[in-house]
Amino acid sequence: MVQGTHAQGRGGQRPATLLLGIEGLAVASVGLEDDGARVVEVVTDEETAAACPECGVLSTSVKERATTRPRDVPYGVAPIRLVWHKTRWRCRETRCPRGSFTESLPSVPARSRLTTRLRSECGERIATDASCVQAAAARYRVSWPVAHAAFVAHVDAELAAPLPPVEVLGIDETRRGKPVWAQDPDTCRWHLVADRWLTGIVDAAGTGGLLGHVDGRTAEVVADWLRDQPQAWLDGVTHVCIDLSGSYAKAVADALPDAVLVADRFHLVRLGNDMVTAVRQRATRELRGRRGRKKDPEWASRRRLLTGHERLSPVAFARLWNGLVDAGDLGVEILHAYAVKEALRDLLALAPTPGTSVPDRSAISHRLWRFLDLAAATDSPEVHRLAATIEAWWPAIEAGLVTGHSNARSEGYNRLAKHQGRNAFGFRNTENQRRRIRWACTRQHRRASAKNREVPGQVR
Repeated sequence: MVQGTHAQGRGGQRPATLLLGIEGLAVASVGLEDDGARVVEVVTDEETAAACPECGVLSTSVKERATTRPRDVPYGVAPIRLVWHKTRWRCRETRCPRGSFTESLPSVPARSRLTTRLRSECGERIATDASCVQAAAARYRVSWPVAHAAFVAHVDAELAAPLPPVEVLGIDETRRGKPVWAQDPDTCRWHLVADRWLTGIVDAAGTGGLLGHVDGRTAEVVADWLRDQPQAWLDGVTHVCIDLSGSYAKAVADALPDAVLVADRFHLVRLGNDMVTAVRQRATRELRGRRGRKKDPEWASRRRLLTGHERLSPVAFARLWNGLVDAGDLGVEILHAYAVKEALRDLLALAPTPGTSVPDRSAISHRLWRFLDLAAATDSPEVHRLAATIEAWWPAIEAGLVTGHSNARSEGYNRLAKHQGRNAFGFRNTENQRRRIRWACTRQHRRASAKNREVPGQVR
């Protein structure tokens, strides 16, 4: 062994002890092994370590010596191996049921093979770096259960805190894994065995992030989650943003009867695009008796039909328009559906954004009339179905046009949820999945809370 320096550092401590930085331990010597690992011999440098954990009385009777090798955080390239020479004491208090005990410290708890800071750093690395548990376990040379327990200890206290006040809720679902199909051996028909979903409830207009996850996407499970929240918190919710889901609308009506329902604009535009695609596919089958091919003008323009008019160059729009006009009645029907979709987009574009004012009611009424007038001028059943949907959901759509609220944050958190699933190479445990996803989706809330937290002794 190569002995460490005996020079005195700050407060009478050796520099090696200061460099190690474990509270209550002093470095006795440092040596090198054949594989290049640094062996650090440490001894207890804390008087309270001789106190009986049962009665608290300091012991002066040594029973025997013991040696443990707790693991610590990596430092440098070569590994560090701690060797702690500790004392096993006798407790001489007659009323104390404990006969003997071994020294322990808050930095290295009793019967622990890891230092406290290694557990904390491992859990923090998983939480802050979006690292998978296995990668952190390999870095700190611990097992998967130990690394995961460190992450749970790091985040559970924060996630268990009361929910922040929320005015606008967002509700959306994300699929948990792929659907599972099985074939019936008697009928040879395929049927769905498992189709798992998670419904996320988010703060759609603030920094609260993902507030909770529930299994499934039925009205009952969402309403039950809402009813489990404090009444004072529910009273603060004024609007709820959803996609065009009857289940979520029913859950909101049951649990939040005074909240205003808001239909998400993105899903309405997607309905318009789906309508144009359905018209194009049906018209092609009726006229040509087959699916579209590359030589067909309507198939060649399928991407342009889904692009907003303002995003098409004059050349691209002329190619779209002229190609479908030359296709005859089929092309005219598709162009009419495209015009209906664009009228719907013009209507939804009235929704206010940051820095813009609330649209005038007359402007909303005019664009709604224009959309319905165009929809009534065609015989396409797909267009009529879209118009009926807009009429059925109009109160929720109008609320979105007046307030500007949308479910965009839910879609963003769904992306983060999928990213966490890829980092973890999939989840088997639903509770672990919820914890990882919610921690990733509340980063903005933690930053905002840290800014608002008062500093002790702060001068005002």
